[in-house]
Amino acid sequence: MLGSTHGTLTTDSRRARVIACGEQPSPVVHGRPADVDDLDVSGRPLYADAPDLDRFFRPESVAVVGASDAEGRPNTGITRQLIAWAERVGARLHPVHPTRQSVFGIPCSPSLADLPEQVDLAVLLVGDPLPVIGELAEAKVKFAVAFASGFAETGAEGAAAQAHLAAAVRRAGLRLLGPNTNLNAFEKFRDDLDGPAIALITQSGHQGRPVFAMQELGVRLSHWAPTGNEADLETADFISYFSEQPEIGAIACYVEGLKDGRSFLLAADRAARRGVPVVAVKVGRTETGARTAASHTGKLTGADTVVDAAMRQYGVIRVDGLDELQDTAALLARARAPRAEGVVVYSISGGTGAHFADLATAAGLPLPNLSAPKQAELHQWIPEYLSVTNPVDNGGHPVGDWRGRKIIDAILADPEVGVLICPITGPFPPMSDKLAQDLVDAAEQTDKLVCVVWGSPVGTEAAYRETLLGSSKVATFRTFANCITAVRAYLDHHRFVAAYRSPFDEAPRTPSPSFRKTQVLMRPGQQLSEHAAKQLLRAYGIRVPREQLVTSAAAAVRAASLVGYPVVMKASGAQIAHKTELGLVKIGLTSASQVRDAYRELTDIARYEGISLDGVLVCQMVERGVEMVVGVTHDQLFGPTVTVGLGGVLVEVLRDAAVRVPPFGEDQARGMLGELRGRALLEGVRGGPPVDVDALVEVVMRVQRMALELGDDIAELDINPLMVLPRGQGAVALDALVVCR
Repeated sequence: MLGSTHGTLTTDSRRARVIACGEQPSPVVHGRPADVDDLDVSGRPLYADAPDLDRFFRPESVAVVGASDAEGRPNTGITRQLIAWAERVGARLHPVHPTRQSVFGIPCSPSLADLPEQVDLAVLLVGDPLPVIGELAEAKVKFAVAFASGFAETGAEGAAAQAHLAAAVRRAGLRLLGPNTNLNAFEKFRDDLDGPAIALITQSGHQGRPVFAMQELGVRLSHWAPTGNEADLETADFISYFSEQPEIGAIACYVEGLKDGRSFLLAADRAARRGVPVVAVKVGRTETGARTAASHTGKLTGADTVVDAAMRQYGVIRVDGLDELQDTAALLARARAPRAEGVVVYSISGGTGAHFADLATAAGLPLPNLSAPKQAELHQWIPEYLSVTNPVDNGGHPVGDWRGRKIIDAILADPEVGVLICPITGPFPPMSDKLAQDLVDAAEQTDKLVCVVWGSPVGTEAAYRETLLGSSKVATFRTFANCITAVRAYLDHHRFVAAYRSPFDEAPRTPSPSFRKTQVLMRPGQQLSEHAAKQLLRAYGIRVPREQLVTSAAAAVRAASLVGYPVVMKASGAQIAHKTELGLVKIGLTSASQVRDAYRELTDIARYEGISLDGVLVCQMVERGVEMVVGVTHDQLFGPTVTVGLGGVLVEVLRDAAVRVPPFGEDQARGMLGELRGRALLEGVRGGPPVDVDALVEVVMRVQRMALELGDDIAELDINPLMVLPRGQGAVALDALVVCR
């Protein structure tokens, strides 16, 4: 018997449970409870609900609970900073303390209930914020900040305390920043800088200091959200909010762990729809980094390969260092969209130009050769013996006179050029001073990106401090690597945004007929037999070989004649994971006698190994093609994920695979294939024909549908090998493993 659906949770019931708020808070979309059109087939929200944080960052009234003016007390310094911040943002501040009449000369209320007005924001300077939450609810406070530590960052007991705090906050109907946060949100930002701003999100306050300090280099910052342990407000909330603010040109994030993978992707989707770049340092690439991040913030870091793929999928630009974070965010915030993608390297030294061009080309920047007419134009001012193809070497002397500006203007006038990069490896006055000024003047007159790498380790030169940093048009870097990283991110971001179509818009809302067909096959907590697994694939339109399940040698011979020789025979049972290693696969059988012998041998091995069989599969033999693997795994952070890679034994040897988080479109499925190191196999090698890539992409999309509809019911799905046949002939799933949750 194949079993029944008794006890199986259907997609419809999952959706109903989410909407009815059985296990989790009811999703909210656009400020209202979600309905079925706002949820996908598994009941997950399809749109991010951006919280209105205006009254958090610019409240009209603030309460400081636990305020103090006693010398030597930690709360005193915090209170003093909050008073100064409230004055800057125009907020009325109300100290709250049960035994003080006033704090710093400001009348003090004994409790929240005694405040003279309803406040927008309460800052909690108390060791345990939980008892205060009920008072905040009664006072109808909109936002609160909890600095207290000792929660999820400390282990299981602290995590339980944080869960109680989060539940209390939900019941109170307010929004909480923290716990384990700091004063970064209340810093003093420079208000004399123009242009688009960077909004900063950090889970470790100190890690945001380099970005905050960029204001001293003329880069504008508008907000800083130190999210701490994220018991309530999380990184995703601030990404959603910042992407809606017209003054913000880029969002810079330092992320130790994501509270909820789905929320993060929805927020990234909102930013991508609006073309707002999100640049992130996400720690946890290594086991050590992941372990340290967990001890700091108490959140999941997620499998890094999945995190990396998910960020790329939604256009989040992941960088490794804080220096890369600040340089990349600054460039993306301030630079206009490129007019063209061509990058030209221009220098006063052939060695400098060649070195930079090598690094840029290796990183994937497009460095096209300048046209013959353009080269001839440049040779009006540059000696004929110097190369002006790209990189452009002026030899030095033209920089010192009127020719320097002519050269720069001529390069920028080329319609194929979108970016001009000038590496200046060291100050060489007056030559470098004149070059810097010419670049700044040219940048003021063009709508193309002009970048300068100022390589001097000193950094006190007037050409750098005054000329280059004084320009809001020139992007100035201190290292080759950071310039290349930022420019590549700049070109990639605008290319991504121009082509972006949100996968959530087209995600299925209702189960397919295939889903209903498969419910009878599911076995909660068990592995399906290969025969049952292939029935599951067939229900979703994935092609499998001609095959029959038999329970006798005579039936095997009859099946072989119907399937057609040569055949493959395989033991089929729910306990079998690796049939080949156990000798439970026989290939290339060409006669009835071979089939009979194979049947007896397979059943004897199974009996000896104590393996229960539901029968033996007699299968069509499919030989010609490229073996691939397509599968579904359940990531702890993002839920169901889809993987495609080289199959057969190569999947374990080479580990050449690409990952996506559903939902995703066909373009993303094709992009997965482009990421594979062995993608040349799909195009045909050593005289072999190219394979049916379209059929492979279709299988990936069908597996994605399975992940969306069955993701809560499947712990693992593995099609290996999927034989992709020559172009136009399709793809066949030769084997499949399915483990139910």
